[in-house]
Amino acid sequence: MMRTFALALILLLTGCGLRPLYGGGAAGPVAQALRSVEVGPIAGRAGWLVRTALQDRLGQEMGGSPRYKLEVELDDDISGFGIRSDDSVTRERRTLRARYRLVDAAVGTVLLDATAGSDAGIDVVGSEYATVAAEQTALERLSKEVADQIISRVALYASRDGARETQSR
Repeated sequence: MMRTFALALILLLTGCGLRPLYGGGAAGPVAQALRSVEVGPIAGRAGWLVRTALQDRLGQEMGGSPRYKLEVELDDDISGFGIRSDDSVTRERRTLRARYRLVDAAVGTVLLDATAGSDAGIDVVGSEYATVAAEQTALERLSKEVADQIISRVALYASRDGARETQSR
């Protein structure tokens, strides 16, 4: 009974058109497309962190001309809330938002224009050093989260673009 159910489930899923995003591993079309993305400079410390995280995830190859360029603009904000009776802040929220564009490097056409973002709560404690350290740790984590969101969306675009190229042949 269980084997019949498993076989029916496998047949059902293979017929639905689902396919792995990174099918083919490092030699697959999505991985190859990601390696051909050049990340432009991004201003500020947050920009450096996001750009480094993006480059790590893209697995860029050195040399050659990129097929795509990724342009990223960041908005990094810290806002206080949780006010005590003496008007001191007890909690902060750090928000990192990115607007990014994937551009065809050959013709300059914008292929993807989207946003990504995340936020983190920070406890404000008596030690200013501890609070600043918590803010920096939050920024490092948020940079990785935003980079992951961007890479996921670019990979999804690359998989759809690769499917269109295959169908047009």
